[in-house]
Formats: sequence, C-alpha cells, structure tokens
Amino acid sequence: MKRQLVAFLVIMLVGTIAMQAQPGSGFQRPTVEDRVKRVHAKMDSAFKLEATKLAEVDTIFANYYRAQDAKRDELRAGGTMDREVMTTEMRKLSDARDEKLKLVITEEQYKIWKEQIEATLRGGGGRPPGGGNGNR
Repeated sequence: MKRQLVAFLVIMLVGTIAMQAQPGSGFQRPTVEDRVKRVHAKMDSAFKLEATKLAEVDTIFANYYRAQDAKRDELRAGGTMDREVMTTEMRKLSDARDEKLKLVITEEQYKIWKEQIEATLRGGGGRPPGGGNGNR
C-alpha cells in the first residue's frame, strides 16, 4: 500500500512538472499594438520612411488588425468556421488595407512589401499554409 501511494505521488509530481513546463499552453494572439510595432519596424528598416508616413502606415495597420480581429470574432460568434468564408473575408480586409497603403508608399516600395515583407509578418513567419512543414 505504501509503494502504491509513493508511486501515485511520484506520477502526480512528474505530471504537474510536465504541465508547468509547457510555455503558454493556450495560443494567444499578439495584441494589435504588438503587431503594429512589428510592421513599423519592418517598414522603417526596409524603406526609411519619414515620420509622418510611418505614422500613416501605423494607423492603416492598426485599423486593419482591429477590423480583422472583429471580423474573426463575428464569424466565430455566428458559428462560421468555414475556412473559405474566413479566407474571403480576410482577403477583403487586406485588399482594403493595401489600397490605403498604396497611397502612402511608392509603387516600387509596395511591390517589395508584397513580395518580400508581408509573408514574414504572417503568424507562421512565412511557413506554407496548412500548417505543413513544406517537405512533401
């Protein structure tokens, strides 16, 4: 009986330690401000925009991220977890963001943004969609 109790306590201790070792057990999306800071840093280092243009870019992205979060919450609250619907709605938001961005940066800068920078800002840091590792 004593052995069983000790074994049980050891298992509980190991389990508790293992659970505590998991960093941030639940996924938590970065705040709008954190995401805007990331964009700000990338845009500033890539294009060295003047302060007023950087402020405009910050506003564009802050509004975009807020709208994106609101749309995602709205779709989830409505029970819509359809990937196609979600993708379509998010594409509308990013297209609207891009139209505003084109008014602030040059056509050449926009091309660099789309081809090189935007992919590095996505949640997976440019990983292929679908959660795969790209080894097929």
